[in-house]
Amino acid sequence: MKNAIVGQSGGPTSVINASLAGVYESCVRRGAGRVYGMMHGVRGLLERKFCVLNEALKTPMDIELLKRTPSSYLGSCRYKLPDWKTPEGEEVYKQLFAILEELDIGYFFYIGGNDSMDTIGKLADYGEHIGSDIRFMGVPKTIDNDLMITDHTPGYGSAAKYIGVVMKEVIRDATVYGTKYVTIVEIMGRNAGWLTAAAALARSEDCEGVDMICLPEIPFNVDRFIEKVERMQKNKPSVVIAVSEGVKLEDGRYVCELADDVHAVDAFGHKSLTGTARFLANTVAKRLDTKTRCIELSTLQRCAGHLTSRTDITEAYQVGGAAAKAAFEGHTGEMVALHRISNAPYQCTTGLHPISEVANLEKKVPLEWINEDHTNMKQEFLNYALPLIQAELSPIYVEGLPHHIYLPEATE
Repeated sequence: MKNAIVGQSGGPTSVINASLAGVYESCVRRGAGRVYGMMHGVRGLLERKFCVLNEALKTPMDIELLKRTPSSYLGSCRYKLPDWKTPEGEEVYKQLFAILEELDIGYFFYIGGNDSMDTIGKLADYGEHIGSDIRFMGVPKTIDNDLMITDHTPGYGSAAKYIGVVMKEVIRDATVYGTKYVTIVEIMGRNAGWLTAAAALARSEDCEGVDMICLPEIPFNVDRFIEKVERMQKNKPSVVIAVSEGVKLEDGRYVCELADDVHAVDAFGHKSLTGTARFLANTVAKRLDTKTRCIELSTLQRCAGHLTSRTDITEAYQVGGAAAKAAFEGHTGEMVALHRISNAPYQCTTGLHPISEVANLEKKVPLEWINEDHTNMKQEFLNYALPLIQAELSPIYVEGLPHHIYLPEATE
């Protein structure tokens, strides 16, 4: 039997390693000779950095720890494969496929989001071009929840759960003094507001919820934002606002670009977004008679392994196993997707879709799920999101702290 290889790419999540466990165990059950792990994704593979997972994951406890360990066990990368139809680009593919042939790889799995699916699509296309029998499968992952076709992405449920919990706690803290205060919480989300929308989960019988939610799907106007805050404070001194890092002005500029911060660009041309909440808090403080504070959840929302959703971990494991099953059955150039059957009771199954239906496309929050004054989410969103955050899978604690499994090579 041929060997398999798996890599992780893009931003990590708190359940991405559950997908890795699903791929690994499914490959082993199906008789793969060895299961290799790419260290730091395709970029690391090009540098001949890989490990043998059969040697690193020796016991059932190792697998259990892997499922409960946040971030990318194998390390990650943001590496954009070139176009293989150019002479310079094809050299990269020749190098990659030579390494795969040397390792006797028959099954290639990449766990990631939009950019990772782009990688799978390019490798599958080149493999077909040269007549390779390697099967390439995409395993969905992203807290952003912006992959097309799939109902939701593994990683989103746990990030949404974390955001809902934190927003409840922030709201409790923001109201203790009874004085005028505006708290603005910046949440990840470049072009899609799924994560920021999760702030609506804080509203419940024991919590009044956030006062305003600002999503990238709705053009942002600074003056109208200030007017809304001013109106809200007439009825309620303490106002709590959730804002996406990727909110844009009507001319397409990100709000954070109005600040003086320098925003770097990654290999895929994505600007580093930060400072939206700080800019808005400073603007509110200047224009209104109120104290303000800004909070950036930053990487906390994607690596909070102590607040994972059991539903999320279970589905992350399932899509990994489904990808391996599909590859061993002859599929290639496809991604596993989650298809929701019902909300009550919540039921979800897996399916396969061509990478071309996923790569370089973005799924946005439906506008009909946003209320008329663009300040909060409707019940339709809550019906969608609540099943994804249910139940918990607690970490394994040692001396009062979560115990993780890690590869020293992945931290180099």
